[in-house]
Amino acid sequence: MFSSEIKTLKSLNSHLLKLVERKLWLKVVIALFLGVGVGILMSPEMEWVPTTVSQIIGNWLALPGKLFLKLVQMIMIPLIFASIIRGIASNNQEQLKKMGLGVLVYFLFTTIISIIIGTAVSFIFKPGLLIHKVLESEHKTITSDIGTNTLPGLNDIPNLISELLPGNPLASMVTGEMLSIVIFTIIIGIAVTALSEKMLKPIMTLLSAIQEICMTVVKWAMKLVPLAVFGLMAQLSSSIGVNSLTGIGLYVAVVLLGLIILLIVYILIVSIVGKTNPFHFLKQIKDVQLLAFSTTSSAAVMPLSLKTAEDKLKITPSVSNFIIPIGATVNMDGTAIYQCVTTLFIAQAYGLEMSLLNIILVMVTIVAASIGTPSIPGGGVVILASVLQSVGIPTEGIVIIIGVERILGMFRTALNVTGDLTACIIFNKWHNKASEAEPLAGNAIESTKN
Repeated sequence: MFSSEIKTLKSLNSHLLKLVERKLWLKVVIALFLGVGVGILMSPEMEWVPTTVSQIIGNWLALPGKLFLKLVQMIMIPLIFASIIRGIASNNQEQLKKMGLGVLVYFLFTTIISIIIGTAVSFIFKPGLLIHKVLESEHKTITSDIGTNTLPGLNDIPNLISELLPGNPLASMVTGEMLSIVIFTIIIGIAVTALSEKMLKPIMTLLSAIQEICMTVVKWAMKLVPLAVFGLMAQLSSSIGVNSLTGIGLYVAVVLLGLIILLIVYILIVSIVGKTNPFHFLKQIKDVQLLAFSTTSSAAVMPLSLKTAEDKLKITPSVSNFIIPIGATVNMDGTAIYQCVTTLFIAQAYGLEMSLLNIILVMVTIVAASIGTPSIPGGGVVILASVLQSVGIPTEGIVIIIGVERILGMFRTALNVTGDLTACIIFNKWHNKASEAEPLAGNAIESTKN
């Protein structure tokens, strides 16, 4: 019914594929290492550049990165609003009843697995302890100041859950409460499916236009990516020095280890549950993964994901058109691992002791926040700030990891889209079985009548 809107999404493939051909990812990696090199030359340990001058240069070098983040933050709400409603409204209510609950349970299940992986690797390797030694030597009072932060108790959870449903959606949009916005949008999307086709068509056309406008802004922002990475890494390296880079290197390694373990989980799901050759699966989706790695945006990759699912993985369009737009917004397993490791890393860096209840509350908060993370570059950092604040961990700690956030965003986004396509494999198999069962049931009824 809405094939024209889907074609509009797919028509963006030409531009997105050009990003791969132009080796944007290679430019980002080169910019990353150049930024670290320049930052080290300006760091206090080298004593080549006065500290005040280094700070001024660092701020100017970081300007493209700040502009990049502002651009993508600017369009996150309309992009989420348009993507979710179009994804839901492209299916009728019967399809939503059959597939919706199963998809929700599956996404929640894989997110919980991701949180467990992130928590496990964080407590085994404790990457924040190296940074804690540096902070303790430079800011001796920071641990005692942070110790006054209070983490939410068990009695606060009902209020936190009730506040997820926005009493004033416009206020949630202004304050950037992404999970509340996602819940509001899902409710509106389900309600939209009850409209007649005549009323629904102009709404879908408008949402398609909004989505394409947002994608245009994303394309503009992508041009700033190499400069943004170079500047942010130069500023980070110059401000924290060489010693802290060791701790950050361990933090990056722990996040990547968690993502590798998650990829193994996906491979097992595809081979065992989906009855699909995992190597064939990975070969077919390599272009999507590479583009996700380059753009760090599940939303920007959505057109190619749809095309890959239908053309290469042979996914039924009704399945891919439902799962991929929703998954690009709420299925953020790679981001969940990143947020979990980063939250515990910053807590360890600041010497914040966390009890078992505190850790459980952190995990619950991250599960909720990862579902509401916008599928755009920099979205993980925005949501991470709210996670840290909600569990009493200083949001200033984001500064420690902001320089490497970009490279981690590249890897976790590749895992996010892999998770969406894995879900397509699973539910396509279920959908095909259900389709085969319906004619059989109908034939049985007919033979009984005869």
